[in-house]
Amino acid sequence: MKAQTLSRLFVLCLLAGAMNLAQAHSGEHAGHEAPPARAEKAQVRFADVSLLDQNGMPVRLEQDLVGDKLVVMGFIYTSCTTVCPVVSSIMGKVQQQLGGRVGSEIQLVSLSVDPQRDDSRRLLDYSRAFQHGPGWSWLTGTPYAVSETLKGLGSFSADLGSHPPLILVGDGHSGHWTRFYGFTDPNVLVSEINRLSARRVHAKHTAIAQEQLP
Repeated sequence: MKAQTLSRLFVLCLLAGAMNLAQAHSGEHAGHEAPPARAEKAQVRFADVSLLDQNGMPVRLEQDLVGDKLVVMGFIYTSCTTVCPVVSSIMGKVQQQLGGRVGSEIQLVSLSVDPQRDDSRRLLDYSRAFQHGPGWSWLTGTPYAVSETLKGLGSFSADLGSHPPLILVGDGHSGHWTRFYGFTDPNVLVSEINRLSARRVHAKHTAIAQEQLP
């Protein structure tokens, strides 16, 4: 219990330092300022590779996690001490706001961009500071599997220290995706999820109405 408390305090200190001082990666990220928050529509491709979740279980991103769900996906690595904890904290707030919808209608995913150091156990330890319930998978894998996945999602960088703070939000059924760069307000991400959910309802009602036409 004492170790968990110290771990949480440590993460809170990191978050405070990230938001108030630098908004830039330390260590490998020194000198790389986080870009202002912005969004752009995106096309994504899911690589047909096997990854590992935080419990060491093999998963395929598209088949096992995305499917027909609404998805919020972040890109982090555990040794990053400023920007990545902020991205994970943003996603944690999104999970709290969406409540029980996460794990049923909605899937959260965090993919490590540093598979050589981030194994499943390390991701599991890291996730405990941010995750508040089921429906959030933290993924790693072989360097090849991770790089192919990142390329398909438009988040690959040959230089670990230059990967941007990025969260993807999309609909696995319709294929509508948006990339959010920078430190995006969690309310903006939740609004995008709700917009995609409303589009689903509208499409369903339209299809039913068309079926009832003579």
